[in-house]
Amino acid sequence: MLRKGSDSVDKKLTYKDSGVDIDAGNYSVKLIKDSVKATYRPEVLGDLGGFGGLFALAANRYKEPVLVSGTDGVGTKLRLAFMLDRHDTIGQDVVAMCVNDILVQGAEPLFFLDYLAVGKLDPEQVAAVVGGVARACKESGCALIGGETAEMGGFYPAGEYDIAGFSVGVVEKSKLITGARVHEGDVLLGLPSSGVHSNGYSLVRKICFERKGFKGDEYIEMLGKTIGEALLTPTRLYPATCLPLIRAFDIHGMVHITGGGFYENIPRAIPEGLAVTVDADAWEVPAIFRLLQEWGNVDWKEMYRTFNMGIGMVLIAAEDESKKIEASLAERGEPVYEIGRVTKGSHDVTIKGGVFHG
Repeated sequence: MLRKGSDSVDKKLTYKDSGVDIDAGNYSVKLIKDSVKATYRPEVLGDLGGFGGLFALAANRYKEPVLVSGTDGVGTKLRLAFMLDRHDTIGQDVVAMCVNDILVQGAEPLFFLDYLAVGKLDPEQVAAVVGGVARACKESGCALIGGETAEMGGFYPAGEYDIAGFSVGVVEKSKLITGARVHEGDVLLGLPSSGVHSNGYSLVRKICFERKGFKGDEYIEMLGKTIGEALLTPTRLYPATCLPLIRAFDIHGMVHITGGGFYENIPRAIPEGLAVTVDADAWEVPAIFRLLQEWGNVDWKEMYRTFNMGIGMVLIAAEDESKKIEASLAERGEPVYEIGRVTKGSHDVTIKGGVFHG
């Protein structure tokens, strides 16, 4: 039987007593409002706080517009953010994982929505996360037109959260990239990654924090920074680099190297009856991947199956067109590597050179 006291039957309960602070939620919105508005494109209608985000597609720009959508999260990379209490980079990760995915089909990202679920609402923490989302949206050219912050006390521990994103883009039907036109002899051009990006962090954490016993603040000479800083480097955003190429050149296929690495992602962009040979000597594998391999004694094939190994985006084009693409990137000071060729085969990937000695 309940007795009188701090949680007695006589006490009037509020939503805050159950772990949901509406005032803190309102303050969070106030903190992020300016950064969100800074992402708006001319097509955005309405203002922050509506029940739905409004976006008026400029249909006169397209003969046959095709909408492309994507959704993703950040995964266990969030554990590092919690460990190091750093939340300003995670927002870029969630945006990048979505906009990079729709980009590979030729789509220009138009707008983005985020979903943030927290254990206890900390307005400054929310502002740091969403501020990162807004900066990444602005860099990608898409508007942050909506989102949801859910305070879920008793479900997530205080200080922890999960975040997911949803993006929509548009592409002219004639410029849609599906991989169907990839053919034997096509060249694979690789664009560098910014680091581990947002995949493979269950293995990363096992290697770095279980096996090596790192706390996150250890300075690593080969990296020129702490291991925590290196691992929290946000996923590279590729729209600004790739959209001009998509518009100007005949690209047959594109690949976002995410979970599954080279072996799982590249076959998604080529038809049956074809295969790809990758030259592992075409670029230098960044130090972070070499260290992870050494510290974890991970088989090299497993590394290329799990991580991007320094190549975050791949463009596939005919040889003549690939030379034009390389020249265009060189003019803009963008590094690019010719990393492989399309061959006849059984829809798989063979990696030669480097540690594969092939």
